[in-house]
Amino acid sequence: MANRVVHWLLLNKAICGLEDATVVRPEFTLGGSRFDFLLEKDGAPFLLEVKSCTLFEEDIALFPDAVTDRGRRHLQELAESSCQGNPGGVVILISWPQARYFLPDYHTDLAFARAFLSARNKITFFPIAVEWNDDLSLVPGARPVTIPWEIIEKEARDCGSYILILHLDRDDTIEVGKRGPQHFRKGYYLYVGSAKKNLTQRIDRHRRRRKNFYWHIDYLRDRADFVSVLAIRTGTPLECTIAKTLEKIAHWKVPGFGSSDCGCETHLYGMKHDPASDQTFVDMLQHFRIGRLQEDLSGMNPSKK
Repeated sequence: MANRVVHWLLLNKAICGLEDATVVRPEFTLGGSRFDFLLEKDGAPFLLEVKSCTLFEEDIALFPDAVTDRGRRHLQELAESSCQGNPGGVVILISWPQARYFLPDYHTDLAFARAFLSARNKITFFPIAVEWNDDLSLVPGARPVTIPWEIIEKEARDCGSYILILHLDRDDTIEVGKRGPQHFRKGYYLYVGSAKKNLTQRIDRHRRRRKNFYWHIDYLRDRADFVSVLAIRTGTPLECTIAKTLEKIAHWKVPGFGSSDCGCETHLYGMKHDPASDQTFVDMLQHFRIGRLQEDLSGMNPSKK
């Protein structure tokens, strides 16, 4: 469907920067790669990929909303093709008319974000916002969206904070290192941590049960089921702020757990149900991943203040 929409927009000269382009054919193969469109632009062939973006918060849109090795390869292949004399670009179709800014979702897929940055001067990006009527018909037209490159360069790093989510299906007493035996009621546990570098490596460590125990959370992880771990990548220290915010929505907390190097009472909280089904938790996560960037973006655009 996204390709059909972009095809229609191309035919109607509605994409800023591609008004002079004509569609030669869809699904064009070059070498071992297949691209969504072959265009003719400025009298020469132009390869075009399409990405459908449905993740947004206020006026910020992000892609992807899940890890996409295929999407990363598309960027790398387009960049390589461009270096060989075959220019190309990517249309990012944002189904959110309020969108003003687009960023790669480096929280979810850092490899894609790095490929996005690497391709910056090799291919052309066309992020556009479109609007849909209630009957899912397209409102004519498309508005170009800004890519805040300086914020991506600042934030898309392998460091920051994370929320590890574990599940105990029954009450349990667990030996937690020097803390000794500690009772844990059944439910979901949310642990807030951080890493000043190699955040991906830290996250992968939490996924594994088999490892040398070093932190309090390692003992709980050994007995609890892994649910997910949610990265909040940034160079800004947010671990304690996230913990204090999480305390407001959690059903209970485990005092003195994982907070020996800061002034927080704890960095471990409990919830009766899966946080993924709790809108308040989702809103909190979206704020730390996306919404908090509004202040930086307002600094770029004083008229928004």
